[in-house]
Amino acid sequence: MALTEGARNAQFIVSEANNYRSRSTVTVNVPAGTTLNAGALLGYDTSAEKYVGPDHSFASGDLENQALLYETLVNSTDSAVDHVVTVIQRDAEVTGAHLTYADGADAAAKLTANTALAALGIIVR
Repeated sequence: MALTEGARNAQFIVSEANNYRSRSTVTVNVPAGTTLNAGALLGYDTSAEKYVGPDHSFASGDLENQALLYETLVNSTDSAVDHVVTVIQRDAEVTGAHLTYADGADAAAKLTANTALAALGIIVR
């Protein structure tokens, strides 16, 4: 029998600042029937004052408030659910191959996101 292992918590982190300074606790809105993997690039919805999944990371235009989801979230309900979770928000090195960008993000969109992360001190390798 074959087992398939999903994304592990924090598998995308190469290094982070001492004393967990890279991490913050935030509220993330997870749409119905959605899984957000560790390493998902989150955008910030200023009207709702909470983070949202990768589909909104580029459209929101709020590139200064991006973060990377530390742990995998699963919402198997029929409605959106808010979760209080840990994110990487500053001063870290991460593996780009383990990040989840918005669906359909091309190389230019990923470069824009990575540049915004670099402004936060998050370096994508």
